[in-house]
Amino acid sequence: MARNDTAALTAAGTLSLHRKKRRPKDAALKALIYLSAALTVAVLVGLIGYILINGLPYISWDFLTDTYSARNEDRQGILPMLINTLYIVVITLLIVTPIGISSAIYLTQYARQGRLVKTIRFTTEVLSGVPSVLFGLFGYTVFCSMLNMGTSILAGCLTMTICILPTIVRTTEESLLAVPESYKEGALALGAGKFRVVMGIVLPCAMPGVLTAVILGMGRIVGESAALILTSGLSTDMPKGLFSHIMNSGRTLTLHLYQTAREAVDPNAFHVAFATASVLLILVFILNRLAGLLSRALKKG
Repeated sequence: MARNDTAALTAAGTLSLHRKKRRPKDAALKALIYLSAALTVAVLVGLIGYILINGLPYISWDFLTDTYSARNEDRQGILPMLINTLYIVVITLLIVTPIGISSAIYLTQYARQGRLVKTIRFTTEVLSGVPSVLFGLFGYTVFCSMLNMGTSILAGCLTMTICILPTIVRTTEESLLAVPESYKEGALALGAGKFRVVMGIVLPCAMPGVLTAVILGMGRIVGESAALILTSGLSTDMPKGLFSHIMNSGRTLTLHLYQTAREAVDPNAFHVAFATASVLLILVFILNRLAGLLSRALKKG
């Protein structure tokens, strides 16, 4: 009898599960999920494909290594803009990364979890959604005018530091909070100090999330235009010095894309804008891959 009852229950359970799998609502929801995913991928592939198809044929060695002149059709290169973009990305990350990570470590590991910390977190969340043109207006007022930096690479870097700092702080905070408490408790029980636990256990465990924050910030720097057009300027001059150039005006690839598309009167003249957009996509892909490889190396280590 017991075996028969068990077999009956098993059969009933199997039939019940079988019937649940065939419910019309589940099938409709599953179809909707697949449709949404396919639509998203199709839009993304279509957008990237459209840009690359219209831009890649116009990319050449001269286009990558020559300077730009709006009056001379023989000088349509993007080398100064490419260098300016790398300047702003590298300098901004060198400034914002230690500040953002240190702030997140303090807020999650050392600060007393009270109203002040809640207020800071709420403020950073609000700042993450502020339009970048407001940061550009602030940067122009403070860095360009009050501090007499003028429209320069350094002013643009400082403005972008303020712009992406909330994103890096909040994302790093979430990564640090996701580390299990048992890791810290075990290290403290073995006699390790607070600083050693944070720097030797918590931060390495959260490093993939920290790198994600840096990648998000890097993507926003490369794609920013409104804040930089007010602070870094639109100059296309070739850098004359490694460090002195940061005090000069210079447009990035995104600003160059915007400016060339805006100045193009003939539809055929958009090839410079499409070629610049293609280089921008390739640059973002390379930077993201390098960050991904670094994240994998840190995980293995």
